[in-house]
Amino acid sequence: MSNPVVAQTARHDVVTVASVPEGHVYVRHLSDPVDRDRVRRLPDPRPCPAPSDQSVWWPPVMLDPEWVAANHRCFDVYHLHFGFDAQPVEELDALVRTLQATGTPLVQTVHDLRNPHHARRDEHDRHLDVLIPAADEIVTLTHGAADEIARRWGRDALVLPHPHVVDLPSIDTPRAPHDGVVVGITLKSLRANMDPLPVVETAAVAVAGLDDVVLRVDVHTDVMDPAGEHHDPALANRLREAERRGLLTLSVHGFLSDAELWTHLRDEIDVSVLPYRFGTHSGWLEACHDLGTAVVAPDCGFYREQRPCLTYRNNEQDGLDPGSLADAIGAAARTAPPARPGRARRTTERTALARAHDRVYARALERARG
Repeated sequence: MSNPVVAQTARHDVVTVASVPEGHVYVRHLSDPVDRDRVRRLPDPRPCPAPSDQSVWWPPVMLDPEWVAANHRCFDVYHLHFGFDAQPVEELDALVRTLQATGTPLVQTVHDLRNPHHARRDEHDRHLDVLIPAADEIVTLTHGAADEIARRWGRDALVLPHPHVVDLPSIDTPRAPHDGVVVGITLKSLRANMDPLPVVETAAVAVAGLDDVVLRVDVHTDVMDPAGEHHDPALANRLREAERRGLLTLSVHGFLSDAELWTHLRDEIDVSVLPYRFGTHSGWLEACHDLGTAVVAPDCGFYREQRPCLTYRNNEQDGLDPGSLADAIGAAARTAPPARPGRARRTTERTALARAHDRVYARALERARG
């Protein structure tokens, strides 16, 4: 697969990076938002055929070793973030060997140490066993994740915070006032790391004992519709029954655009409960931080290190501790909304991130050149 993305070779006055995938919001928010930085990121090649206009980078063409072999002169550094969930380990190994054979440095940002899309951890562990030892530079988001990387692979990881998720022009939009407190649980299309019923039912009992507090559950149509791809009849029936009993408000809808999601997090809920039993970091948590929505997160992973939040005990070893979840919801409902970082602070953070990544790429290039 040649599918070249640029006609010219990489320029020497900039660092050209093949970021996988460039279209992800995390990657797009690594650039300097004020001044033009030295980093140029290649646009994602369009898969053939692309599933839709909304996912033109999926599956990431840049993961193909043949694409790297055909296009390596078009970039200086290969930076892998997301998209390798479904790759066979053998293909990731071939990708690494192709990068090494072409003298192209690999930068790996470790977002997930426990993949939220995999019911079992062994496949993602095998992926990381290929990528982390081979990486010239490793970045992660929290010190807890860096400590785990050091313990498991003997590698040092640079800790850099997650950039803003909400677009800068929308970050300072005021929250719309409403009566009472709305506690929200968003199930979307039921990722593998969700065990929703225990969390929803515990939250419903907790909210019932609080004055002026209501529970709202959002779920995608494909979970509730018998013809839907992710239909879960037991969950759908329990949610409908809880709604009939007045224990919660149920909102069933399709995929939300970014603007719709920001409106939901900013104006429709006050507290967001993350119903996860495993995971590492969270873009959802980061968006709530941008918008001033309180977060109740499980104690698995490193959510509490990523941004301030209340926590409850829930993990795949011990399961849910209902008392800790009820206590966290009660505390969040009684506490003033968290302070928002604001556009100025987020702009400063992003500028610092852009400069830090410039230094990461410079080190990777220096190491690759021997």
